[in-house]
Amino acid sequence: MPNETLVLIVEDNDDDVFMLRHAFRKAGITNPTHVVRTGEDAIAYLAGAAPYTDWNKFPLPSIVLLDLKLPGLGGLDVLAWIRRTPGLQNLRVAIITGCGLDHEMHQAHELSANWFTTKPGSHRSLIEMMKTFRLHWLVFSQAPHVSRPLQAAAQNHAP
Repeated sequence: MPNETLVLIVEDNDDDVFMLRHAFRKAGITNPTHVVRTGEDAIAYLAGAAPYTDWNKFPLPSIVLLDLKLPGLGGLDVLAWIRRTPGLQNLRVAIITGCGLDHEMHQAHELSANWFTTKPGSHRSLIEMMKTFRLHWLVFSQAPHVSRPLQAAAQNHAP
């Protein structure tokens, strides 16, 4: 069922996280979410590395909602890591950023981002965007199978 699949939000701005969660509720998105604040935390989460080693508590998402401007590793670095990591290459990545520069959009598409958009200026527009996000990514389209990288699987499931 669509509302059971996790959405991983990679966003460092508390106000944006609050607005996204509010827009999710208003758009009817009841999926569980998990928020990480840095590119390094996003990679650790997806790899199942510390502090995200409990895979029952931190399951793989069906889609990553990724900001580009992050402290440390940026969103494009995270996207590049996902696309070159066995088991995760097909993970759906939706980029939602504050300022979509043409070169960033071009680079994101070259790295096979599934969706690239800029954060709308009004909360009402964000809610409408999230309604579209819900229908397209969480209701109508089927998420591809993804798995944790093999090295993480060996570390986390060794006797």
